[in-house]
Amino acid sequence: MTGNSFSVSGYGPERSGWTRLFARDSLARRLDWPILFSAIALSLIGAALVYSATRNRTELNQGDPYYFLLRHLLNTVIGFALMIGTVWLGHRTLRTAVPILYGISLVLILLVLTPLGATINGAHAWIVIGGGFSLQPSEFVKITIILGMAMLLAARVDAGDKPHPDHRTVVQALGLAAAPILIVLLMPDLGSVMVMVVIVLGVLLTSGASNRWIFGLIGTGALGAIAVWQLGVLDEYQINRFAAFANPELDPAGVGYNTNQARIAIGSGGLLGTGLFKGSQTTGQFVPEQQTDFVFTVAGEELGFVGAGLIILLLGVVLWRACRIARETTELYGTIVAGGIIAWFAFQAFENIGMTLGIMPVAGLPLPFVSYGGSSMFAVWVAVGLLQSIRVERPMSA
Repeated sequence: MTGNSFSVSGYGPERSGWTRLFARDSLARRLDWPILFSAIALSLIGAALVYSATRNRTELNQGDPYYFLLRHLLNTVIGFALMIGTVWLGHRTLRTAVPILYGISLVLILLVLTPLGATINGAHAWIVIGGGFSLQPSEFVKITIILGMAMLLAARVDAGDKPHPDHRTVVQALGLAAAPILIVLLMPDLGSVMVMVVIVLGVLLTSGASNRWIFGLIGTGALGAIAVWQLGVLDEYQINRFAAFANPELDPAGVGYNTNQARIAIGSGGLLGTGLFKGSQTTGQFVPEQQTDFVFTVAGEELGFVGAGLIILLLGVVLWRACRIARETTELYGTIVAGGIIAWFAFQAFENIGMTLGIMPVAGLPLPFVSYGGSSMFAVWVAVGLLQSIRVERPMSA
C-alpha cells in the first residue's frame, strides 16, 4: 500500500469484477463499513432534523422550505467526496504535506481577524465567501493539529530510534498546537478552543508521552481558563453562558432561555416523540439555532428517547470502530491520528448533547454529522477518511 495507490498482488486478467472487488486484500474488504454506514446514517438523520427545524423559518430559508435541506445534503455529498479523496491520498501522503496544510490553516484563521472575518451567531470565526457560503477555518485547524502533532510525536518512534516521544519532541508538538489555539482564542471562539485542547490531550495520551505532561497540561489549562476569565478575553455573551450554566434559573427569559427551551423540547418528546415534523417546540420556533447547535432538541422532541438514543448509538459505533482502528494499526503515527479524532468526536458530541440537557455550558459546537454547517461537515468526513486510510493501509496480519 502506498500513499496514493492500492496495490493488490496476485490479480491477473482472470480475476476481475466482484471477485476482485471483494477479495480478502481488496480495498472494499479493508474499509471499515460500520463507521461508513453510521456516518451516512447520522448525516441523513441530520437532514431530516434540519428540514424539520427550518421548513417554516421564512426569515432564514429565503422563502424556500427545502433551502437548508438541500444544502445539508450537498454538504454531505461534498464531505463524502472529501473522504474518498483522503482515502485515495492516504494518511501517509498527508503526513508529508503537514507543513503546507499547517501553513494554510494559520493563514485562514488569521484572515478571520482581518476585515474579511465575519461574526455569525455571536462568534467572530467565519470568512464569508459569497453566494450565501461561509467558511469556519477553525474546523480544519482541528485536523492539522492532529496531523502535525502526530507527525512530530511519532517520527523517531516509528523510525525505531525511541520507544516513546521524548520531552523535547513533546515541547515541539505542544508549540505547534499552541499557535493556532491562541489565534482562535483571540477571535474568541471558545467552543473550538475547548475541542482543540481536548484533542491535544487525546494526542498526548495515545502517543505514550509521560503522564507528567498530561497532568501538567491539565493544570496549565485550568490556570489558563482562570487567566482568560480575569483578563476579560471572553465576550459578554460567553460569560453569560457560563453564568446561566452555573445558575439555570438566572434570567430564564434572557441568557438562560436557550437551555430552558431546549430541555422543554427534549422533555416533551417522551419515549417515542411527537412524530417527525410534529413537534410543537420546533414548529413554534421556540428553540434558537435549532438547525445547528441545538439540532439534538429536534430529535428529542419529535423522535423521542428512542430516536435520540439512536443518534447516540450511531455516534458510539463511530467511536468504537475508531478505537479499534487505533488499537490495530502497527505504526504510532496512525494510532495518534486515530486517538486525536476519537477525542475530538467524543468531546464535541458530549458537549453538544450535554448543553441541550443542561449538564454542559452552551459553547456553540455542532453535533458531528448531524448539525447543519458546511465547514463542520467537511471536517468530520475528512476525519472519517483518515480513519479509513489508517485501516486500509495497515498490514493484513494486524
